[in-house]
Amino acid sequence: MKPIVSIIMATYNRAHFIVETLTSIQNQTFQDWECIIIDDGGTDNTEEVINDFLDKDKRFRFLKRTADYQKGLPGCRNYGLDLATGKYVIFYDDDDIVHPQNLELCTKELDKNPISFCRYERAAFSGDFDYAFDLSTQYESFYIDKNDIEALLKNELPFNSCAVMWKKDCFNENKFVEHLMYAEEWELYSRILSTGVIGISIEKILFFGRKHTNSNTGEFYSDNPVRRKSYADAILLVVKNLKEKKLLNYSLKRYFISISFKLKEFNLYKRLIDTFEFTTFEKLKWQWFYFVLPLRLKFTKIKNAAIK
Repeated sequence: MKPIVSIIMATYNRAHFIVETLTSIQNQTFQDWECIIIDDGGTDNTEEVINDFLDKDKRFRFLKRTADYQKGLPGCRNYGLDLATGKYVIFYDDDDIVHPQNLELCTKELDKNPISFCRYERAAFSGDFDYAFDLSTQYESFYIDKNDIEALLKNELPFNSCAVMWKKDCFNENKFVEHLMYAEEWELYSRILSTGVIGISIEKILFFGRKHTNSNTGEFYSDNPVRRKSYADAILLVVKNLKEKKLLNYSLKRYFISISFKLKEFNLYKRLIDTFEFTTFEKLKWQWFYFVLPLRLKFTKIKNAAIK
């Protein structure tokens, strides 16, 4: 029989973390799941350390990414999506800890509401994890639709890759862009939301992300050029989709042009201006905005420091 939930996990040289992650999956209060682990060509002993899980629990499957999918997290996840048989899909990373009620509460919301996804809160940790989980089932919730795209894109309403359970049919027409090595879920999730689907957000922490410098996010904030270029490329894809769906407003244009100043090496400002297809007057107006932006940022920094 097909499972209700398909868990998709990409892994790459995480033998030192993955056992703790898989154990937290086995400890779920909801048990009708499959976990598809896609190895991205790792060179450590990941397969060896998880053999006990594979032998004793047939809900776990371990596969090597095939050449049909590009190397990287997006390609592995797309491979997992093509293999998934569950009604619902969720992505877990190979170095994090899952709250034991994660699957139970998400499936309950999706089963009782005419919605396409269930978002929840995520917390970060470093070092040893504190397993003192909050096991209450009382929480607040609110609905999310395409009017919340701006909040998603500005990270005012974060959509972390591992903090959303989706109906699998959300991915029938939308998959990860495989050349992106950072912000791939930010681009995809905003694209799915722009199609008009409705979801729910529950205000309870159900996932714990491990902080370390070897993560994609850690590398981005360490100015890794591959991650930074991917962010610039993802921004262009987001803008093109919003423009096509007629969801690109003034506030978002201002936001993305402001970001482009920090990604000068990728000529993002010009690429955005070309995509927006501004009139000559609009180009001059935004060029002035871009020119004075450093002064505005400096003034804001001084102002914030004075308030503190």
